[in-house]
Amino acid sequence: MSIHELEAKIRELRQLQSLIDEAEAEAIKDAVKAHMGAQDEIRAGEYRVTYKAVTSSRLDTAALNQALPDVAARFSKETVTRRFCVA
Repeated sequence: MSIHELEAKIRELRQLQSLIDEAEAEAIKDAVKAHMGAQDEIRAGEYRVTYKAVTSSRLDTAALNQALPDVAARFSKETVTRRFCVA
């Protein structure tokens, strides 16, 4: 195995280990959330854990377009972004 191949394998190993660590962290979070049930906050020794509902309000553009299409058109702004994706 060449140095470049070895380097690629080690890089891949580190990436896979990182993915495993993230998956384990998510599993631990899920276990804590399950233990909390409907509680918003719990304390465990020095730790304070919160799991609260967050409410946000967003404009329903589909309803606005249907009810007041002229107003929706006047206040609409088109933006262009680029999405990077690796599949």
